[in-house]
Amino acid sequence: MKETDQFYLKLAEPNGSCLQALREIIMGFDPQISEVWKYQTPFFCYQQKNLCYFGIHRKTQQPYIGLVEGRYLDHPALESGHRSRIKILNIDPHADIPLETLNDIFRQAILLY
Repeated sequence: MKETDQFYLKLAEPNGSCLQALREIIMGFDPQISEVWKYQTPFFCYQQKNLCYFGIHRKTQQPYIGLVEGRYLDHPALESGHRSRIKILNIDPHADIPLETLNDIFRQAILLY
């Protein structure tokens, strides 16, 4: 079993199924997006360049998508916090996945590459 598959299986619900659904959405966004295992988490690459990754907040235990070149993205749903390069999109695992927001953000992100 691949490390990425093990990652999703180890997660408690509802985070596990939420991130698996996000995985399918991201992988289906563009055929040039691939999933790799880096820094102990699934990373998604576009044309072999880091695009985004999944993380879990230590305090809230809720998932987020970290966009590697987030500093160049302008979307109200993205937060930079104390990060200079990466912006994150917080995901509520108890709510519907914000497909329109994801599409807007990933369209912008892919244009950077």
